[in-house]
Amino acid sequence: MSTKKFSNKVAVVTGGNSGIGYATAKKLKEEGATVIITGRSKEKVQEAAAELGVIGHTADASNLQALDGLIEFVKKEVGSVDILFNNAGIFAPAPVGQISEEMFDHQMGINFKGALFTVEKFLPLLNDAASIINLSSVNAYTGMPNTAVYAASKAALNAYTRTAATELAPRGIRINSVNPGPVQTAIFGKTGMPEEQLTGFAEAMQNRIPLKRFGRPEEIAELVLFLASDNASFITGAEYNIDGGININPLLG
Repeated sequence: MSTKKFSNKVAVVTGGNSGIGYATAKKLKEEGATVIITGRSKEKVQEAAAELGVIGHTADASNLQALDGLIEFVKKEVGSVDILFNNAGIFAPAPVGQISEEMFDHQMGINFKGALFTVEKFLPLLNDAASIINLSSVNAYTGMPNTAVYAASKAALNAYTRTAATELAPRGIRINSVNPGPVQTAIFGKTGMPEEQLTGFAEAMQNRIPLKRFGRPEEIAELVLFLASDNASFITGAEYNIDGGININPLLG
């Protein structure tokens, strides 16, 4: 029997109770890792942790006190960490000219500030040669309408990732970004858009993707696992688009 890729490794997945985070936590667990997932909803985190057979802890990524609590929990529970998947994120569309301060603070707070301070807080717990993967988005580049704040939060995360890669290299810690295109997850359903509008949006989006379909959370998870593994030992400060080709074909109708 072959040894599992992540035997004796500890992984933390923020926002691990649904979508890409859930799929990644599942694969990490299957490959032998001890996995801790976090999320904002206690109920959802507990439910997902029970389904996956992993450890769950409630923490809002944008709340630094909650992050401190998470660090204490992880330290007590597992001691140190080998893989940190910074996956927690939200998407709230609004056109330029109608962006509220509250909306700006909420998206930047979770998508950028939350991700950045998750790394800051976890650094003392990360083993040398650990791997950090930040979940970004092709929206950082696409200029898609109604995504100004979301896109800016992801572009900021990518810029941070490049700098952090340089600074964390002496410890052998690798940090990379994953930029998914449209993926079948619940994130769009949480935007408050009516069902018909969502369906129309999904169909229009699908037609623009060269591969003519949305990605699956499991496909993104495969890339995250690759970057977390020793197979990617010479990769840091990189960004991977995983988007069915949408970013290289912006004019495709």
